[in-house]
Amino acid sequence: MKGLFAVALGVLTAIGGFVDIGDLVTSSVVGSRFGLTLAWVVVVGTIGICLFAQMSGRVAAVSGRATFEIIRERLGARLAVANLSASFLINLLTLTAEIGGIALAMQLASSIEPALWFPVAAFAVWIVVWRVKFSIMENVTGLLGLALVVFAVAIFFLHPDWSALGSQLLQQPSPHTDETPASYWYYAVALFGAAMTPYEVFFFSSGAIEEKWKAKDLAQSRVNVLVGFPLGAVLSLSIAACAAIVLLPKGIAVTSLFETALPIAQAFGKIGLIVAILGFVAATFGASLEVTLSSGYTLAQFFGWPWGKFRRPASASRFHAAMILSLVVGLGILLTGVDPVQVTEISVVFSAIALPLTYLPILIIANDPKYMGDRVNGRVTNAVGLLFLAIILVASIAAIPLMIVTGAGA
Repeated sequence: MKGLFAVALGVLTAIGGFVDIGDLVTSSVVGSRFGLTLAWVVVVGTIGICLFAQMSGRVAAVSGRATFEIIRERLGARLAVANLSASFLINLLTLTAEIGGIALAMQLASSIEPALWFPVAAFAVWIVVWRVKFSIMENVTGLLGLALVVFAVAIFFLHPDWSALGSQLLQQPSPHTDETPASYWYYAVALFGAAMTPYEVFFFSSGAIEEKWKAKDLAQSRVNVLVGFPLGAVLSLSIAACAAIVLLPKGIAVTSLFETALPIAQAFGKIGLIVAILGFVAATFGASLEVTLSSGYTLAQFFGWPWGKFRRPASASRFHAAMILSLVVGLGILLTGVDPVQVTEISVVFSAIALPLTYLPILIIANDPKYMGDRVNGRVTNAVGLLFLAIILVASIAAIPLMIVTGAGA
């Protein structure tokens, strides 16, 4: 029974971790502009993040060693530095977006300007990372994040034209003349980046070390990944569908979480809106915790510092200092007056750009018997892994030209 409970919590946590500010904003923007014509990207991205996380978790459980420690040892300092640089910079950008997401969610709840919530959000994240146990932190935010199921339920209460909604799945590149093919593919890259944000994998694999996973825990890890992430993708698609039903016909642009929540308000009124806001806060706060820890993990594992949430700050001072510095930098960026939604959109695109540097090392290590013994990737896993490497390379190469041509999707 205890094992079943652990699996259930792990699945719920994976759901909560999948839907962060990147998915909330990007799914809503895409739904309001393209309907469900980009739903296939969410499916592809979900398969990719399942593969990425499953390999990372297996490497951690079988080797018993941290991801960046192995990357530096196996691939050498130069490639490891490239991996670290890309990972840490994307983490900082993502953390900035997540703190901004908390502030936007709190603005919905209080009508207080987001700028006043930025320092409160950053301080709250630091307190929880510092004082709350890993399992409690992970599971509470994951469970509360399930409030976002309200989007899946809302689809039925909005009484859509099911035939028209379904037909959008087969339309390409866009059913609307004012959307160009370049914009379509730019947001395809953005959705892909939102689904495969590297911090999810760093947190997942480092959490495996924190919780002392062994080879015997691989079955539980597989269930967490193969059930949790796809269910999170269902929530992401539900957000896009709600936007397609309500926002797209009215030409409403998504500039904040207010527009994302409009379909819920239309379907359920104030009660539904309260539930949606709870989901927004939980999703963005939970993601902020994960990204903050991931920032500390990447630096500490690479440089060989003592690390781990279970360690007191006095015994892992540089690990904790790295997390505090990351929060301060993210807060500083937000206090310049940048739009959190724009930061979010840019962060998911740059996640796609950096993916080759974060994905390839894991694929290499997962095939190395020195670290994996007889638990190396099988033929099917490698075939799918190489296919996704090709997809990741195409998305990474195309991202910047598409950003320039479309004016970052404008």
